[in-house]
Amino acid sequence: MTIHPLFPNVTDRETHEFFEAAAEGRLVFRACNACDHALHPPTAHCPYCGAWDTAWRDAEGTGKLHAWTTVTHQIHPAFPAPYTLVVVELDDAPEVRLIGHMDGAPPLVADMPMEVWFQALPNGPTLPQWRPAA
Repeated sequence: MTIHPLFPNVTDRETHEFFEAAAEGRLVFRACNACDHALHPPTAHCPYCGAWDTAWRDAEGTGKLHAWTTVTHQIHPAFPAPYTLVVVELDDAPEVRLIGHMDGAPPLVADMPMEVWFQALPNGPTLPQWRPAA
């Protein structure tokens, strides 16, 4: 039996540049050039000030652990349990929280410093993932 992993839609008009940057080893977020508010999920229109002047900005690639859960019951063959899903709040845009996948059940604590790394999926996109900062 062939196991096909699940891939995100990397051609979406609102998020394709996020995945293009990840393929280059860069973490980005969208922000409003008029009011400087980070926009997540990313949109071309700022719901805070109403401007249509938004752009992708490079992030440092660091953050703090906001939340996590460890999955102990396998629900898809491409994701053997246990694995941990993390939500990381970016240091340079705290309103942006990104999700990542970690193998196993690592010892994590709230507000733990995290750093991004990039996982190139076989025959698929490159995804930003997270690990405890060194």
